Amino acid sequence: MVKECYAQSVQYEWRRLIQDAYHRLEFDTTMLFLKKYLPKKGLILDAGGGPGRYTIELAKKGYDVILLDLVKENLEFAKKQIKKAKVENKVKEIVQGDIRNLSRFQDNTFDAVLCLGGPLSHVKGNKQREKAISELIRVAKPRAPIFVSVFGKFGCLSLTPAGWPHEIEMTAHFKRFVKTGDDYLWRGKYYAHYFTPEELKDIFTRKDFKLIQMVGLEGLATPHEKAINKLAKNKKAWKNWLEMHYKLCTHPVVVGISVHILVIGKKI
Repeated sequence: MVKECYAQSVQYEWRRLIQDAYHRLEFDTTMLFLKKYLPKKGLILDAGGGPGRYTIELAKKGYDVILLDLVKENLEFAKKQIKKAKVENKVKEIVQGDIRNLSRFQDNTFDAVLCLGGPLSHVKGNKQREKAISELIRVAKPRAPIFVSVFGKFGCLSLTPAGWPHEIEMTAHFKRFVKTGDDYLWRGKYYAHYFTPEELKDIFTRKDFKLIQMVGLEGLATPHEKAINKLAKNKKAWKNWLEMHYKLCTHPVVVGISVHILVIGKKI
């Protein structure tokens, strides 16, 4: 059903990360930390990379990239955008696949592995999420950086009064979400899991992975989409806000209240 949802929203997902200042926080903050931790060159797996926004950006920066996604419509769109960006020579493969099963790739293949925008949040059940994490780590080279971003539970709850008040009225649904982070009404009828920082620390505490940092991608801006887009029109105020955002986005409180959380680590 998640495949069905994203097949119907290819254009939206392509535009989403750059449509306005608020959404660019997710993209620009992610790129800032990719720049900090990625090797200077190498082969990158963009797992669950959707229509290819990060694939193209990294290809432009000189990396070799393999794009993998569950949705063929995303990949067909990505092919056109990759050609338009003239980075076909850097995108080595475009593959339809599932982050829970990366068996087409050998152990220790990639110099970095990405799983950005929330693919792990659409994997149902702890065992299946652990399987996906194991696969993302398996295909990375020793000491290679791994980047995984997910939906944040507390950030979503901060948005709910303005965005989905009718869901608060659904007592059983809302109580389940608060207790477990499971949402069976994501975009109306699909599944998503929202993580707490404590849950992320728990599932990424592994013998084969060293957790380096967690980042709140929208951070303190999370419940203020309209205000943030208005603020961004004031150049001086926006510059000051961004300076604050980048300084505080790794603070545990800020990580916890962000609607997207980026986990950064490396394979041991």
